[in-house]
Amino acid sequence: MKQEFNFKNELSGKIALVTGGTKGAGKAIAERLLKAGATVVITARNEPEEENSNLYFIPADLSRPEGTQKVVEGVLLKFGRLDILVNNLGASETPGGGFAALTDEDWETGIKTNLLAPVRLDRGFLPQMIEQENGVIIHIASIQGRLPLHESTLPYAAAKAGLINYSKGLSKEVSSKGVRVLTVSPGWIMTGSATRMMERIAESSNITVEQATQSVMDALGGIPIGRPAQPEDIAEFVGFLVSPRAGYLTGTEYIIDGGTIPTI
Repeated sequence: MKQEFNFKNELSGKIALVTGGTKGAGKAIAERLLKAGATVVITARNEPEEENSNLYFIPADLSRPEGTQKVVEGVLLKFGRLDILVNNLGASETPGGGFAALTDEDWETGIKTNLLAPVRLDRGFLPQMIEQENGVIIHIASIQGRLPLHESTLPYAAAKAGLINYSKGLSKEVSSKGVRVLTVSPGWIMTGSATRMMERIAESSNITVEQATQSVMDALGGIPIGRPAQPEDIAEFVGFLVSPRAGYLTGTEYIIDGGTIPTI
């Protein structure tokens, strides 16, 4: 039986922003914060997969400076402040083939989306958080920051490693001013797109979806807990980190990978 946690209203009165909040882990995080009583803003390039009138949506391309500026101005104009910023956006669209297949554009795109977007949003919202002496910033990185996959996602992995380093440095600067900064690094998450990918692998290889999933886990070196993460696994932990119950936590990276990374 799934355990239920009594977190209702613990974020009542808080304004939260979740980037990449229309699907996958971002959608689950936004819904988790909403259930805890927060007013939640989500942003992405595309409309939400499922409309939720309780979530305030701002369409924006955060890989571009004007996109982040649009979101900062939109949130502050409508709500006057931001209390919780979850930099969840992450994407890798680079081709396979290793380093030789990657162009300058591939590298620049990966860095703009996965590193510069959160840096710009932090810079936009931090002055107001520092002024109110209260705020929480969560950076969603990846275990690829420690365990890069060179075949196809090297720019993504490098950008996420940079995000982890930046997040630690930022926490040193702003924690004494009332703003907590934390990093969450998930492993493989079984999002809707991941599920569809397993279905395609299964069909093309004439195997079951379960066998396709196991083959990917094997390629990662195994997941000791025996399954990929569900978006709700990430959302539940983020919900704790942004809550008053985690008020002493800052400057730390938390790995949620079911034991994938083989080292300490």
